[in-house]
Amino acid sequence: MQTPTPIVQAGARLAPHTTLRLGGPARRLVEADSADAVIEAVRAADAAGESVLLLGGGSNVVVADEGVPGTVVRFASSGFRTQRRADGSVLLIVEAGEDWDRLVAATVADGLGGLECLSGIPGRTGATPVQNVGAYGVEIAELLVDVDLYDRRAGTVRCHVPAAELGLGYRTSTLKGRDDAIVLRVRFALPGDGDSAPIRYPELARALGVDPGARVPAPAAREAVLGLRRGKGMVLDAADHDTWSAGSFFTNPVLPEADVPTGPEADGLPRWPAGPGLVKLPAAWLIEHAGFRRGHPGPGGRVALSTKHVLALTNRGAGATSDLLELAREVRAGVQERFGVTLRPEPVLVGCRL
Repeated sequence: MQTPTPIVQAGARLAPHTTLRLGGPARRLVEADSADAVIEAVRAADAAGESVLLLGGGSNVVVADEGVPGTVVRFASSGFRTQRRADGSVLLIVEAGEDWDRLVAATVADGLGGLECLSGIPGRTGATPVQNVGAYGVEIAELLVDVDLYDRRAGTVRCHVPAAELGLGYRTSTLKGRDDAIVLRVRFALPGDGDSAPIRYPELARALGVDPGARVPAPAAREAVLGLRRGKGMVLDAADHDTWSAGSFFTNPVLPEADVPTGPEADGLPRWPAGPGLVKLPAAWLIEHAGFRRGHPGPGGRVALSTKHVLALTNRGAGATSDLLELAREVRAGVQERFGVTLRPEPVLVGCRL
């Protein structure tokens, strides 16, 4: 078999490859259009003793203004196929570089439900198990069968690593924050019919006019989800600076019940069970009640909270990563001072820190 030849660019700016449109140059940017090309690029960088940054759609990453001194390997692989299983469900086999929303749209168009509540999420499919992506009452953990991984330490490919071994939790997995296990391919199990997953999220149920727990045709659920996301500036649009973001910048904090804020300032604070003795709090509520409003500006107005919801930190067109981080620190400090809760960033910070 012919060895793949990745496309290599020296000194390429990373900003155009992130949804924030922020980030300095990479010493080398490698466009890898297959799993074999990813492996080749990573092996070459490892052999040369270079640092490696793995980049998909750039939707969950904040890159320093100084850029990346090593090699950036960008996933450009694509493609998927399906297999009908004996129980009537469908196995969906997807290359890691496949655009996520394009995949969701294709499955819905093919009469398959299951992924529609995850419509409109930017990025590549290989990142979804790393982050255990979730939205509107559905998480990847519910659908994931297994993944194929490249083990950098051993220099080998591990096929069919079960989802149960990935430690999938709220917006996390054992793969998050690691660069020694690289997702090459992902497999999902879909119900095999054209109906959606049960509609659990109250806002989505209201938009569809159904009771929570109902199933609806997958296309109807997809359109409703896209409508809700557009209203929050969460469907990518180059003309809308509210979408120049990394999505929700802070995760919903999970705390021991004893640490949940009390007192008059916490009146009306929503909370949800998050495991034995644990409670999940909405970051958006904490941010708003700490005094931050939609559109709250950062340095020079170059960055700001979204005008549609306070969870997204956005680049208004002339921002820098340093501006964004300054705004993030301001928000984090305000919530800490008001409620004693420390917010944690959801995107991966590359070459920078809060």
